[in-house]
Order: sequence, then structure tokens, then C-alpha cells
Amino acid sequence: MPREDLDLVAELVLASGSLKAVAEAYGVSYPTIRGRVDRVIERLRMVLEDRKPDPVTDLLADLVARGELTGATARRIRDAVREARAKEPEGGV
Repeated sequence: MPREDLDLVAELVLASGSLKAVAEAYGVSYPTIRGRVDRVIERLRMVLEDRKPDPVTDLLADLVARGELTGATARRIRDAVREARAKEPEGGV
């Protein structure tokens, strides 16, 4: 896992799981921290399931965390990319 994810997990533990306290410590909004925690959870699941990270999903999560994209728009983009990938012939383009 990236160092920034580990730092966030450490901050969350030190804050007794309070996302509000972590948001205040990072100087960002609650939804921003919620999004970052969701991304860390997904990355952890991937590690535990021995799956490769998806660079598109990571990029979209970063854009949402920075407030450059809404969560709903990111999900629509992610779903469109997944649908396009599913339609590709075996072995890619």
C-alpha cells in the first residue's frame, strides 16, 4: 500500500476512528476524508484478494478526493470504462 494510505490509517487509528477528527487534522472536509478512506479500503481488499490495482479507478478516486470530480461522475466514468473493457476481444485491443 502507498505510504499516504498507511499514514491515513495511522491517523484514523490515533483519532479512535473519528473521520471528523481526521478531516480536521488534514484540513479537509468530511466527504473528502470519507472518499480517501473508501479508496484505502478498496486497495486493502485488493491486496488481501491478490488483485492488481486498476489505474483508472485510482485516478478517478484521486480526482474525487481533490474535489475535481464528483463521486457520481467518477462512478459513471468507471462503469463506462469497465463496460468498454468487457466488450474488448480476449487479449485486449
